[in-house]
Amino acid sequence: MEPITVEFPLRGDWTAGHTPAEKVPSHGVDLLGQTYAYDFLRVDWNKEGFLFHPKSTLRYFTIGVNVKDCFGYGEHIYSPVCGDVVVAKDGLKDHQWLHPIIDLLAVYARGAYVGFSRNPNLHKVIGNYIILKIEGLEAYAFFAHTKKGSIKVKEGEKITYGQHLADVGHTGNSTAPHLHFHIMDRVDILTAKGLPCNFKEYESFSNGSWISKKNDIPEKRERIRVK
Repeated sequence: MEPITVEFPLRGDWTAGHTPAEKVPSHGVDLLGQTYAYDFLRVDWNKEGFLFHPKSTLRYFTIGVNVKDCFGYGEHIYSPVCGDVVVAKDGLKDHQWLHPIIDLLAVYARGAYVGFSRNPNLHKVIGNYIILKIEGLEAYAFFAHTKKGSIKVKEGEKITYGQHLADVGHTGNSTAPHLHFHIMDRVDILTAKGLPCNFKEYESFSNGSWISKKNDIPEKRERIRVK
């Protein structure tokens, strides 16, 4: 299946925590149309450990970290396609405090809830989210975990490339502020099948310099940017 090429939905310096370049399905399951899904987050490249916050590892594992201190939190999400807003769901609060053990247990609990419930409340799992119908295709772009109150678009609204959709948040099944993004074949998340996609243009940092990439898929923990 040929991938759908879209613009990159963020600006600045990012990396992929999950990507279909590493494995398919990228999140270990095909559930919720996320076979080819990406998770993008911002980290400190000047320190070892793939840290998404400026605090010490000891602090993170003991006291925890406030979401407002995390890199990438509140950064703008831009539309990578032209199309129409079919779903825009806001209102869920961001998790204010991050702790690795507590967060991991919560992720497993919410995942089990979706797997075993006949009629799950997906808002609690995927957080605040947007679904766009891609112009000219039977395909839908999905953006999850957005910051509460940040969604700038309304259902039924026509969207153009680069339009500000929402901000990166920490809602739903999230262990750090990030953007979950994928393309799927229908608007119903419970029955949707994932569709592969790549990104029209971005830069990759390698051996001390930035290299242009076109119609490509970011590797796991690859440092990438879009100006």
